[in-house]
Amino acid sequence: MAKRAVALLLAMATSFSMIACGSNSSAGTTEGTTTDSGAANTQVEESAEAPAEETASVAPGAKGTIEFWTVFTGADGSSMQAIVDAYNATNPDYTVNHRAIEANDLYLKMPLAIQTGEDVPDVAINHIERVPLFQEMGLLEDYNTVLGDSNIKAENYNPKAWKMSDIAGGHYGIPLDVHSFCLYVNMDLYEKYGNGVMDDGVLTWDEVKSVGEACKTDGITPLGITWQRVYFLSSYAQLGGTLSTDGNVPDFNNDTAKKVFDTWTDLNELGYIQKDGDDPWQMFLGGNIMFCPEGIWMYNNIKETGLNAKMFDFPVFDAGTKGNWTSSHQFVLPKNPNRDAEKTQAVLDFIDFLGNNSLEWAKAGQVPAHVAIKEVAEFQDMPQAFFADENEELKIYDYKYYGYAVEALDKITGEVLFGRMTAEDGLNQAVQETEGRIEMGE
Repeated sequence: MAKRAVALLLAMATSFSMIACGSNSSAGTTEGTTTDSGAANTQVEESAEAPAEETASVAPGAKGTIEFWTVFTGADGSSMQAIVDAYNATNPDYTVNHRAIEANDLYLKMPLAIQTGEDVPDVAINHIERVPLFQEMGLLEDYNTVLGDSNIKAENYNPKAWKMSDIAGGHYGIPLDVHSFCLYVNMDLYEKYGNGVMDDGVLTWDEVKSVGEACKTDGITPLGITWQRVYFLSSYAQLGGTLSTDGNVPDFNNDTAKKVFDTWTDLNELGYIQKDGDDPWQMFLGGNIMFCPEGIWMYNNIKETGLNAKMFDFPVFDAGTKGNWTSSHQFVLPKNPNRDAEKTQAVLDFIDFLGNNSLEWAKAGQVPAHVAIKEVAEFQDMPQAFFADENEELKIYDYKYYGYAVEALDKITGEVLFGRMTAEDGLNQAVQETEGRIEMGE
């Protein structure tokens, strides 16, 4: 197991654009929560210097400190630190030392620390897509063995985010949040060109086409396609698509995936999306695009520009079947022989505190997973609040080789969208690359 784990880690070191909350458009990158961006084409060298990270200086409590590693090195890091500071102000026996590490580095550093037994964090934040593989590698503790009578219970959290870390009879993550790709609508343009297509609160691809010509006539682009990977994953999940039927072998080169790409290419050929090379998000912020799906974490960009825009569910094929690509930051317990039962309980107390005091996290553009946030009036007025009541609409992928698959998709989505590659050829290439990455790690 140890040799296989090391091999997998070395394979990962060449593929750290796997899990992201930044957005990669054909024209550049729009960053969401910069801390988990792992933006495309970012790599970590095996001989890399010490990772860029931020470590808060905190005095130990009466019994010591909890080492807490996160991927929050951007503006959201300040939000997380504020919550940690609030917890430490309660004078706990174990204060929390928040160590923010670039996601690319954390996903290499944490497994290596566990393997060597040195500098192992007591608790860490991982994206949900990472958890299945880390669990299989034997790197994580099963929460079922430690929760006992804790206040941390499934009913206190978003059910989809909780369920996704139920693996092989154990439970390996406590959700901090869910963060989704949504639809932003320029309401001023919609009033002029929308023709009531969203009066039911849902936008279908056919409805985009129905208003396309009116927009084009006045030089307005009907739809912006930004982070192509996530557009694909949202639409593909709506149609019931999976990255792997058996959980091991990638097989997303199928007719369902082709249908997604055919929808894109139709919109491109009709001239209803941005031109290749344009930056759709900046066009949307500038008032030149009516519909533009993006991450909920991008709403602060909209507030800064003063754009009259609202947030809705991601566009759909069928108004009765919603689906928004979603990820979740999860608290995981790295295997650590130096974390005894008393400190583990202190970790659980910290996680529970954060769940019950997560308004600051919502202000960072996230949807806290703890149900307590639903009762907070300030959160109820936030545009992303409706996601707190969604469950099946949240499309979270649990394929253990998700990282390999989405990086392979990143290489072909733009090529297919703008007609430089057929959907069949692109999907075959992506599946073959994913298979190769898996073989390299085994």
